[in-house]
Amino acid sequence: MSAPAPIRADLRESGGLLELVIDVPKGNVLTGTVMRALEALLVEHASRPELRLVTIRGEGRNFSFGASVEEHRRETVREMLTTFHGLIRRVASYPVPVATLVEGRCLGGAFELALASHFVLATRTAVFACPEIKLGVLPPVLAALGPARLGGALSERLLLTGAELGVDAAHAVGLVSAIAPDDVPLESFARDWYRQALAPLSAMALRQGVRATRRGAQLDVCLSETLAAIERQYLDEVVTSHDGNEGIEAFIARREPVWRNA
Repeated sequence: MSAPAPIRADLRESGGLLELVIDVPKGNVLTGTVMRALEALLVEHASRPELRLVTIRGEGRNFSFGASVEEHRRETVREMLTTFHGLIRRVASYPVPVATLVEGRCLGGAFELALASHFVLATRTAVFACPEIKLGVLPPVLAALGPARLGGALSERLLLTGAELGVDAAHAVGLVSAIAPDDVPLESFARDWYRQALAPLSAMALRQGVRATRRGAQLDVCLSETLAAIERQYLDEVVTSHDGNEGIEAFIARREPVWRNA
């Protein structure tokens, strides 16, 4: 018997809403397989003229624990970063809005996926963080997109400390567009939000608006030149360091890292 697909896809609202659900037990970890499946579905549906919104949700109590730590190892990290950054660029440049639906933990690469999205809809349980610095590495997409999407000071604090950002704070800085009431499932809330905010609009106008606003924010530059330079720094300097590997191996082995500060 073949393994179940890591992503479920469902078209709703007369083709205006595409719902993608990451369904990978134990945290919806973004492995290379999950990333490629998600990007393939985005490519498949990108040219639908009636499409107005794509939502990405994680099955269960947590959106995602982020990219696979095991795939951050020296022998696999280059392929992982290439795949992940390709997905981020796909989401950030998608022709219609993409909304990330966040419940529970949204960590590492999952937080970076939310940063690349056009909207974030969340529950009261949502918590955002990029804890990579605690593993001796860094989150390239947060470094590239954070200043534009969150502001420079907050982006630096999150990157350099690995601190968590609660849903109210995320809403206050504009990352979270709307918070679902406690008694309304996030998926239902997102559908109602779509019907009120986007369904009455021209899909053509939304496509033009997405291109214009992303160009105005210079996210194309952030995700081309800037992200490429940070990726090179990661591969040339972080991956070749002792601490960059020690933190990953210590996490996998469930032990405290022994830093050499080199």
